[in-house]
Amino acid sequence: MVTQEHHHEEIVKAMAAQLKPVLEKSGQAIYIYLDDAHKVCNKKFADLLGYKSPAEWAKMEAPLSDVVEEDQDAVIDAYTNASEKMVAGCLDVRVKNIETGKTIKTNMIIVPVTDSGTHVFTVHFLSRK
Repeated sequence: MVTQEHHHEEIVKAMAAQLKPVLEKSGQAIYIYLDDAHKVCNKKFADLLGYKSPAEWAKMEAPLSDVVEEDQDAVIDAYTNASEKMVAGCLDVRVKNIETGKTIKTNMIIVPVTDSGTHVFTVHFLSRK
């Protein structure tokens, strides 16, 4: 029997494979998010936040902790609009590098994407400001 956990892991892998050219070739830091436990990012995103690898970031259970506390509600609102209302958004977000502790000003574009309409993912594109 396939558990929901395993199912979510598989659909995130499939979405990452589908978007592999974008993840690898974009000049932007990108992450694909289904939920806190099921997400992937590109190397540029992991590097921006000071993680050793995309896998290290993906294992983190509280991805919003990388966002400066004052900006977290705006990110949650943008995520809600994208995942529930299918509305893309653009916002300024400050993130923290875990190695240096420095705050980095970014512009985030968040886009809703589905896998054949079953699951809603959000794809986040970050550029330094």
